[in-house]
Parts: sequence; C-alpha cells; structure tokens
Amino acid sequence: MSSTAADPDVNVAEALRLLSAGDLTMAEAACREALAHSPRSASAKTVLASVLLAQRRFGEAELTLSELIESDPEEPSHWLNLGTARRGLGEPDAALLAYARAASLGSGGVEFHFNVGLTHLDRADFESARAVFDQARALAPQDAEVRLRYAEACYRTLRNDEAAAALADWQSLHPPGSRVRAQAGQLLINLGQQGKGAAVLTAALADPDADASTLITGVQTYERLNRLEDAQALITRLEENPVGVADVAEELLAVRARLAQRAGDHESAASLYGQALLAISDESLKYTELFPLAQSLDALGRYPEAWSTLQQAHRSQLQYLRRAAAGQTLTGAPPMAITEHGCDPADVQAWEDDAPALEDSPVFVVAFPRSGTTLLEVTLDAHPGLRSMDEQPFIQDALDDMLRLSVDYPRRLAALNRPQLAELRARYWRRAAGKVALSESTRLVDKNPLNILRLPVIRRLFPNAPILFVMRHPLDVMLSCYMHAFRAPEFALLCNSLPTLVRGYQRSIDFWIRQSAILQPHALEVKYESLVTHFERDVRSIIEFLGLPWDERVLRPADHARRIGYISTPSYAQVLKPVSTSSIGRWRHYEPAFAPLIPAIQPLLERWNYSAVVAVDGVSPNSK
Repeated sequence: MSSTAADPDVNVAEALRLLSAGDLTMAEAACREALAHSPRSASAKTVLASVLLAQRRFGEAELTLSELIESDPEEPSHWLNLGTARRGLGEPDAALLAYARAASLGSGGVEFHFNVGLTHLDRADFESARAVFDQARALAPQDAEVRLRYAEACYRTLRNDEAAAALADWQSLHPPGSRVRAQAGQLLINLGQQGKGAAVLTAALADPDADASTLITGVQTYERLNRLEDAQALITRLEENPVGVADVAEELLAVRARLAQRAGDHESAASLYGQALLAISDESLKYTELFPLAQSLDALGRYPEAWSTLQQAHRSQLQYLRRAAAGQTLTGAPPMAITEHGCDPADVQAWEDDAPALEDSPVFVVAFPRSGTTLLEVTLDAHPGLRSMDEQPFIQDALDDMLRLSVDYPRRLAALNRPQLAELRARYWRRAAGKVALSESTRLVDKNPLNILRLPVIRRLFPNAPILFVMRHPLDVMLSCYMHAFRAPEFALLCNSLPTLVRGYQRSIDFWIRQSAILQPHALEVKYESLVTHFERDVRSIIEFLGLPWDERVLRPADHARRIGYISTPSYAQVLKPVSTSSIGRWRHYEPAFAPLIPAIQPLLERWNYSAVVAVDGVSPNSK
C-alpha cells in the first residue's frame, strides 16, 4: 500500500478492488490505512467487515458490524452481515434475530434468503431451510449454489425426487468453485445418481487449487463409494497443502476414524472418534460420532463402554430430532398404525385381475431392517438375470396412488378394477425405470425391508411375484438397529429405546404373519443364520425358487459390491467383507439389557426355532 494514499475514499476504493480480486490481505491493509486517517469511516468499516467475513474471522467482523450498527442502526446490510457473522460463530438463533431486523428494514433479496436458509440448515430446521431456499431459487433460478442448498434441504427432509429435480440440469449451471461442485457431486451420488455425481466430483477434484473443503468432501464420498485407496490418496493431498485444513479438522478426524475402523484398527478408530467428539460442542450433533465409536468398542470387546456410548448416542440423536423433526418427536415413536388394519378374507377371494406372470413381476425382499437384506440384495444383483436398485418407496407410492382412488385400504381392494390396476402397475414401472435400466432378460429386485408392512399392496398388484422374507434372531436384529443412526426420523425414533424397538418389531412381524395367512403370497423364508453358515446351499435354493439358471457369480457378493460402488444402506462397508457368521448371537454380549425383552418375543423365538438361552462360545444351540 502506497504511503501517499492518504485519502480514505481512495483507500476504500482500492480495498473494494482488492476484495473483488480475492486479495484479502491487501484489502484489509487498505481498510486499515483508511481507518487510520478516518477512524469513523463507515465505508471503510463496511468493506473491512466484508473482508473479515471472507477470512472467516467472525468475532472481529461482529465487533466491526456492531460499531456500524451503533452509528447507523437503520442500514439493513449491516444487520444482514451481522447475522452472517453470528452464524459463523455458531450462534444461529442470534443470527436469525439479526436477519429478522434486516428484513424489517427492507432486506429480502437472494443474498438475504440464501443466508437465512444456511442458518436454518445450521439449526437442523430443514423444513424452514427448504422453504427459504425455494424463495431464493425463485429469485435466482440459475444460481448454482442456491440450487444446491435447496436440493440439500429437500434431501434432508427426505424429498429425494425434488432434490434430484433441482439438480437435473446441474451441468448447465456455473458453480462458483470446486467446493460447490464437489458437494453437488456428493449429493447426486447420495440421490442414487452415481455416474453423474462421480463425474461432477471428479471434475471438482481435478482442480489443482481445490481447497480443503473440496478435498474432504472427496474423501468422505470415496469412503462411501468403497474407494478406500482413493480416499487415502486425497488425505495425503490434503496434508501436502495444509492451507485451510484447520477449517475441516473435525471432518478429517471423523473420516480418519472411519477408515481406521474399516481397516480393522479399532483401537485407532476409537481414539480418533474420541478426539472428534471433543471438537463437537453441540451435544445434539455428537451422535454422529458416538454410534460408530460404539461399534469399534464392541469390536474391541469393551461391551459395557459400548453400551454406555450407545445410550449417550441415542440421547444426543433425540436432541437432534427435536430440532430436525420437532412435530414427529413430540408425538414420540410411531404407533405403526398400518399394522392395525388387515385384509378381509372375503374381499381377497373376490380379487380379479389379469395378473402379471412371475417372470414379469419384481422380486421383493422384505424383512425388519438390519436382518441381512443388503447381503441378499447384492448376492441377487450379481446374477445377470436380476437388477436391484437402492431402497425406494415405490410400493408406498403405489399405496398412496390407491388411496387417491378412494379405496378402503386394505379391506376393500377388490374394488380396484383392471384398468386401475394396470395404471397402478404402469406407474410403478415408470418410477423404477427412473432408477434402474432393465432389459427383456432381467428382472427387478425391489429390496425395501419395511415393505413387510405393505404386503397387501404387493399381493394386489403383483400376486405372482416371488417374495423373499428374511428373518434373523430378533434380538440380534434389535441390537443392530439400536447400534445405528437412521436418517428417517420415524425409524430413528422407533429405535431410540429398546421398549419402542421391541414393540415395533413385534407389530411388524405379527402383521406379516397374519396377512400371509390370508394372502398366501409366493414367499420363501430366508434365515440369516443359515444363509451365512451354508451360503452356497441356501443361495442355490433361492435361485431355484426364483426360477433362474444357476450362475457362480452369486457366490461372490463382496466382489460384486466393489463393482457397484455406492450402496445406500448402513451395511455398505460390511458387504465388502467375506460372508461370515461373526454377527450370530452378538446380542448375548448385552444380555442384561435384552433379557427383559424376551417374554414379548418368545412366540417368535419358538416359531423360528431360536433360543434365548445363554449360548456356549457365543452361538445359540438352537439357531439353525
């Protein structure tokens, strides 16, 4: 900065130019020189505040903006920037107060809605974020980052179709940098658009100037895609250029922990998760690291610590859900009202239709979640005559379509006539076509465990469809559910305590048993313990049940999982390992917690010949 530049206005103009060019250090120097000559210069303080915000020096920015507001409290831009500073300081509620003041003074453009939307994301109020980003999108429909954040809010509220639609023309947009491109690629992959998302992510990572945020997004995504060597290579790249690493230190600790966990180094993983937890000040967000920490503690045989950590994880997640899904949380665990209404046997006898043949019907895989359905799905997808898709709500969509026809579901499904059934099936296949490409020689595998609750829909639309019902020791199922953080608020609330979990399990399985007796589906019971113990024998029986020729590739599900890349369920890492019996009887390590549940599920234990007697060497004597 020239010492002859004594005119504050000249310095401010130069600071603006430097800020626009991205030279933040020199821009700050120009502001400081202007203020040295004119300490009360509002224009110099305004530019300085912008420079400080760009440098993420939020505390200093807040002080500067407070001075500006004190001298000019009616200027909306000061309040808008104050909100941004407070958001950066991790004070979202205080930020919203500042934004509200800005709105009362006339703010309401794209920048305003964008920043308010980001604040709602920080607060985990995703519904509000989606509404505000939608307003920003209407004001700037071609703004790439606005579109991305709107899509993110849709994804967070489980509106996956809306999220995908928002990013449908992503290639025609012009994002401001590699960070936004990388995050868009990650979201596209999470939405099931692996090819498109991987291309966007690859382009972002190809930028030699990609910042730490871009690289950590790549690490997280590659781990999720089971590309572990690529993830490690990005960590090395991140370490070689440590600028900005401090900004992603928390995320880096978490992903290092995950990679150590996947490598079987649970001591290192537990230590890294512990460090990551220390960096999280918000109790409601600690569950993201507590759940995987418990899994490593379990693997180390530190069962009391693992259980205590799980209880802490559920308390943290419940706090989070009170913000992210306040309405659902207030009503508690879902009552699963769908299980209270069954088909009328007389109505079922009156069903008439030109039903599709078995080979023209999907293959359905149902169960209570965490029963082993992902292993079965990957195994089936390895067969050249079958194609699976990520878990999709298409049977629930079909149920919604039925209800729009004013059908009394499920007691009066005979009222559906042939044209209506044909249209319902056509809609199902159109939805499926948007997720998976089928040829004349391939059949669809529709794996969605909780379609166990929608057997009447499956049976009415596809009466000849083969259904694989996967069962596993109920206590192992419930332990596995209790050890995972589920994204869907309803199911997360169901799994938040063992009493609600056992009720949900019992109602789901009882519903399947009652409705199967009435509907007589073309179903095969697949017992998880038998499948992993006698893998080839049981898979041969399943392929024969489906009426398909034998293919040896189904015996190598781990190899196939690596080729798939993205697997949407929590088992995405587990299915890369050889088929193992190590999870059988896992609940016994936590027997004091599960013993009170046994009377409620005793009829199911007897029905499936399971035992709740203390096992020898960790294997139940009656499990088959």
